[in-house]
Amino acid sequence: MKVAFRRKVNKNPQHLIMDNVKILDRGERYTHASAGSLKSFEGKQFVKDATGATSCEISFGTLPSGASVPFFHSHKENEENYIILSGEGKFQIDNDVFDVAEGSVVRVATNCDRNLRCTSSSPMTYICIQAREGSLGGYTMTDAEITQRENLL
Repeated sequence: MKVAFRRKVNKNPQHLIMDNVKILDRGERYTHASAGSLKSFEGKQFVKDATGATSCEISFGTLPSGASVPFFHSHKENEENYIILSGEGKFQIDNDVFDVAEGSVVRVATNCDRNLRCTSSSPMTYICIQAREGSLGGYTMTDAEITQRENLL
């Protein structure tokens, strides 16, 4: 089965992109954007340009039942982390194939081929976060500090 972001051998990534990200609010130090309802979402949506992110690329993707990403791909510098939000499927990294389902988190290193296929009767929805491999310095509490501020929530 072909998917909404089908692509021929053409290397233009614009054929993959659904252009649905809306900026809801923007401040000096943040951007609040939405890709809309994930229940009705189809295709692939990249959000880096809309949010102005400088540390990673985030994308939402869906695959209808029986569909797979129409190509394998590999990254030279960036690892990817896939978070399966709904549905079930198979994930292939080089020659390793394994099952994924809602709640699965898969980290894929650089310089290896990857692809995924939806095997459930309902669509598979996932988030993919791409960032430079080995770049994470401080994180969680080693990079955070508790601050004092009036709570306006």
